[in-house]
Amino acid sequence: MSAPTEVHRDHMKDPVLRSAIRKASFRLMPMLVILYVVAFLDRTNVGFAEAALEMDRGISAGAYALGAGIFFIGYALFEIPSNLLLNKFGAKFWLARIAITWGIVSACFAFVQGETSFIILRFLLGVTEAGLFPGVIMFLAAWFPNKVRVQMFAIFYLAQPFSQMIGAPLSGSLINVGDAVPGIAGWQLMFGVEGLLAVVAGFAAYFFLINSPQDAKFLSTEEKRALLDVMDQENTVKNETGPKGIGAAMANGRVWYFTIIYFCLQIAVYGTTFYLPQQVSQLTGQAVGIQVGLIAAIPWFFGLFACYFVGRYANSVVRRRTLGTFFFTTTGLCILGSAWAGSNGQPILGLVFITLAVCSFLSVGPITWAYPTAFLAGTAAAAGIGLINSLGNLGGFVAPILRNSVNETYPTESGAVGIAVLGILPFLAAAMFWGTRWFTMKADALLAEGTASSPH
Repeated sequence: MSAPTEVHRDHMKDPVLRSAIRKASFRLMPMLVILYVVAFLDRTNVGFAEAALEMDRGISAGAYALGAGIFFIGYALFEIPSNLLLNKFGAKFWLARIAITWGIVSACFAFVQGETSFIILRFLLGVTEAGLFPGVIMFLAAWFPNKVRVQMFAIFYLAQPFSQMIGAPLSGSLINVGDAVPGIAGWQLMFGVEGLLAVVAGFAAYFFLINSPQDAKFLSTEEKRALLDVMDQENTVKNETGPKGIGAAMANGRVWYFTIIYFCLQIAVYGTTFYLPQQVSQLTGQAVGIQVGLIAAIPWFFGLFACYFVGRYANSVVRRRTLGTFFFTTTGLCILGSAWAGSNGQPILGLVFITLAVCSFLSVGPITWAYPTAFLAGTAAAAGIGLINSLGNLGGFVAPILRNSVNETYPTESGAVGIAVLGILPFLAAAMFWGTRWFTMKADALLAEGTASSPH
């Protein structure tokens, strides 16, 4: 395995290749970040409308939890078909289509009349958004070598903190503005405006994204060749050693291994995200609005820096395994810590724990995706990545329902028991991530630094 390492290391020192990667990142990453900013905003802004929907439309806590989670059922059902269609029609068209249709559905939340319409729209939002995230993962895996891929995933993940830093104050402000306008509720204005943002982003994506390096007019002939050479080398390794075809990918043990890891991660992410405004409100004693929105943006501000710098550092197998294990562990510890702080009247300490939890799960997400993209290619990648993301994202369905059920069974003023339960599964993910040390993949040799020996 030493020969591929030497070739790959020489490739990565090539100034022409570095130029191609730099140009591609400047051209593609801003549009991808904008798409995911709007997507994450539209799937989580429901947290700002929870109390208002209960008051104005009679939506109970149980119906809210079901609606918040059922998004992921629609998402899971249509994830793999959407990924396969993206593989057929190209990322440029399909990602634009996804954004436009989910934006229309999101804007329709302004017309919710009761529990039934709320739940139906949440399901449809999942259906229309299905394929965005794994589609981008596939897209980045086709454009960027494994050596820098976690860094690109991390830049893409910056959309999550950006969406919350911008979105939390934006959602709170729109609610306040709408409440001051006769004939419209604040939550209606919030859903309408933020839904239309997705439609605009979708049209922009069609003009800014390029399906492959071969089609990139912004690259010189030499830059195209350098980038295509290294990507072809990696794809050859993946095709030699990875599963081939849809069925083989869906039956692959490592695909299911990372599905479980990703499920545990999403439990933590959405268990925190869906209820962050309410948790901040409880910690500070303030009603949900612009002030709570600004405070809720603090964890995401720090998470932005953690995600970016960890992503740049995680450029070897050993670093990825160590950092992944560490940040899954700290995610669980900090969620448990926020539950303890909430139940003991420690608002500042609670916010610190929430901030550290957000930094941890934002940092570990890009690292997690480096593994399946190192052994999946072609239609196997479309199916395998779709499976990991769709079933893993069911954690977003389970998290709010589990939290609500636990709090109903063991009621406390702070809801700390429900929060604490969500902090347990990241420890399982940490143990499984450390277990990847016993994985042997030919693609790992391409990441070796400094020597040709295996990084294991």
